[in-house]
Amino acid sequence: MTDRARWLLATAGAVLAATAVAVPAHASAPLPALTPKAETPPLHDDEAGGNSDADDPAIWRNDADPDRSLVVAAVKEGGLRVYDLDARPVQSVAPPPAPGPDDAPGRFNNVDLVHGLRLGASRADVAVTSDRGHDRLRIYRIDPARPGGPLADVTDPAAPRVFSADQDEVNEQATAYGLATWTDRATGRSYALVSRRNRTAVALLELTGTATGSVTYRKVRTLELPSAFRLPNGATWTPCAEPGELPQVEGMVVDPANGMLYAGQEDVGVWRVRADLTGTPKLLDRVREFGVPGEYDEETGECVPGPDPGYGGKRLSADVEGLTLLTEPDGDGHVLVSSQGDDTFAAYDRELDEGNEYEGGFRVTAASTTLDGSEECDGAAALNKPLGRRYPHGLLVVQDGRETPADPAREATGFKFVDLAKVRKALD
Repeated sequence: MTDRARWLLATAGAVLAATAVAVPAHASAPLPALTPKAETPPLHDDEAGGNSDADDPAIWRNDADPDRSLVVAAVKEGGLRVYDLDARPVQSVAPPPAPGPDDAPGRFNNVDLVHGLRLGASRADVAVTSDRGHDRLRIYRIDPARPGGPLADVTDPAAPRVFSADQDEVNEQATAYGLATWTDRATGRSYALVSRRNRTAVALLELTGTATGSVTYRKVRTLELPSAFRLPNGATWTPCAEPGELPQVEGMVVDPANGMLYAGQEDVGVWRVRADLTGTPKLLDRVREFGVPGEYDEETGECVPGPDPGYGGKRLSADVEGLTLLTEPDGDGHVLVSSQGDDTFAAYDRELDEGNEYEGGFRVTAASTTLDGSEECDGAAALNKPLGRRYPHGLLVVQDGRETPADPAREATGFKFVDLAKVRKALD
């Protein structure tokens, strides 16, 4: 267990103890438990497993043959994995090596898709991933008929670093972290929104194809979310962290219908802001731990939580992690948020005129002794479109931070595939 995990568990305990009486009776009702239909083989974050650690998925629909649709997933130093709808591996893509002996190797953190991006004289669907190790984006063309696997690297070799000025800054690892893509319906231009590790920044990068068929990007603007918050009692609160670290953003998703970005600041809550990063961000919901003071202990490397002042939310437990969008044809739908601290998912109304109100939640639990659920979920992706005979009503893919492996001596992660019809029924 990491120092951060110990801090979160201790803080969660303090929060629950302090707020147990204040929680309304209806809020304590058990959330619906949904079971997965399939799971990927376990990934192991050790040398034998290629330092692979499941993080964030994306779902690509094969319009010509929905049964052959794919799931593309970021697995950190393991690069990318591609799975079919039976959760079987199709392709493994290694990240770029370290540029020097003292530098970090490629480490793919989040992944998302862009449909119909212009590449030279043609258009193609691409997967875009944040390479935390090199502070760059990597872009892969998707072609299901390609020999050797559907993904082909089309990143322009001259593509710039996202946040760092040089390799020395890259080695400090305040680099590209969370990622979501967005195509502006008004202009047809495509973008990646990228957060910065251990900082509050989110950058808007425009993706552009070159004449040779590669893809590069340019930074349009950067937004800094708050790192300190004024509480109702007049105190100023900053989430406890190792000195020099600020409350970072990871999980993000853009609603293409209205161009709104939803961003999860892990120890704070869920923000809404225009995807072009103009306007004023609005904090839609707070984590339960919001406002809880903490003191960092340098000897133990842990934060010691203080008394809870009672300013936190009721539905999310830090970290706020994977965000995804469940759309409906009539414009309704939900923003789904992974509440990593209590292994649940919260659903907020997608419609702005409804104020993105909370509309329920669920858990993903074990289907059998061999097919477990999702715990400590880092990332999620939903697609409400028919995906052939296996998922005619759509699919939800969630990361499992505590995969039950065949070898209990090795910690493992993976991804669970859930019939989206179960999700819609639970929320309806």
